[in-house]
Amino acid sequence: MDFKILFATRIIRLFCYGFLSLILALYLAQVGLTGAQIGLLFSLTLAGDAAVSLWLTTSADRFGRRRTLLIGALLMLGAGLVFMVTDNIAVLMAAAIVGVISPSGNEIGPFLSVEQASLSQIVPDQKRTHVFAWYNLTGSFATAAGALCGGWVAQILQNRGWPALDAYRVVLGAYAAGGLLLALLFLKLSPAIEAQKKVAGSTKLVLGLHRSRGVVLRLSALFALDAFAGGLILQSLMAYWFHIKFGMDTGLLGSLFFAANVLAGISALLAVPLSKRFGLINTMVFTHVPSNLLLMLVPLMPNLPLAIGLLLARFSISQMDVPTRQSYTMAVVAPDERSAAAGVTGIARSVGASLSPLLTGMFLANAAWLSLPFFLCGGLKLVYDLALYRSFSAMKAPEENRPS
Repeated sequence: MDFKILFATRIIRLFCYGFLSLILALYLAQVGLTGAQIGLLFSLTLAGDAAVSLWLTTSADRFGRRRTLLIGALLMLGAGLVFMVTDNIAVLMAAAIVGVISPSGNEIGPFLSVEQASLSQIVPDQKRTHVFAWYNLTGSFATAAGALCGGWVAQILQNRGWPALDAYRVVLGAYAAGGLLLALLFLKLSPAIEAQKKVAGSTKLVLGLHRSRGVVLRLSALFALDAFAGGLILQSLMAYWFHIKFGMDTGLLGSLFFAANVLAGISALLAVPLSKRFGLINTMVFTHVPSNLLLMLVPLMPNLPLAIGLLLARFSISQMDVPTRQSYTMAVVAPDERSAAAGVTGIARSVGASLSPLLTGMFLANAAWLSLPFFLCGGLKLVYDLALYRSFSAMKAPEENRPS
């Protein structure tokens, strides 16, 4: 039952994230925020998420994983309600910092870290990467469906005479309802997902970690670089770029990112046989490099069909590193450090990602710099790939050292 609930909450949450992310920048522009202000708000959103999630995830194994997930759901509900009822920039920024709201369509909040630890608790090592691949596949499909529905709901309401602002607020209301549904489902989780092994009282904990601190901190530094690069082209900002560059409406944008996220989900599943043959780190690096090169080619395309084609090609291999990265992190730490390890590495990603949307906001405000985020993102991700391979290619997951 816990397994089914964790997959159901992943689907619901990622649907809501995709549903909202497509129109979030458009909504904020509609209420009067400039490109620079939108970038600042997204940076504050991710920075606030980093702080709140660090506090929650590094204590989740002791405080309780179910309780931590429940708090996250309530923060998601609250953020959605605040964004729906006000256009005051100060209030929006406060809600962005404290609440859980996703500008990227990707995971935000304490959910991913705690759910990864919970799944690792109830599945054997040999099946962990396979389970994480399906976990990411369902999430990508849910994000895709959410982006498609969010874009077309807003478009249909506007076609029927609704003001754009009111149409976008319907999407925000649905996001808040998703937070409430998550809270109800998390209440049904059993004690089986909780950390079983307790750390001895004399063991010194730092950020919820003991023997794996060094490995986790090194991974965190690299993941922060990767996330900083990815934050330059959050899905909301990429949708905004296509809208400005090619004049795409929200319905077409929804269809585009539906296809993109479906391809991303399939790519995550394909990572399983590759990781069994080549190893987790090799799969992470050698699928990520061509993905980044394709991304850098998107703004060089002279027309919309070619730009879409390259973007979809990039998404078709873009997520192979995700289940392998998550599985590798869970594999190289002790069972009672898993929530903390996932949390610390996740927070590092959130901190990295929180710094870059502000830059993208400034780039989008200047026509001459409109495409610069694509080049910066791809280049920095290539640096990350090389550094990750150099640092961790010799450190194998336990199941990779066992006879087949």
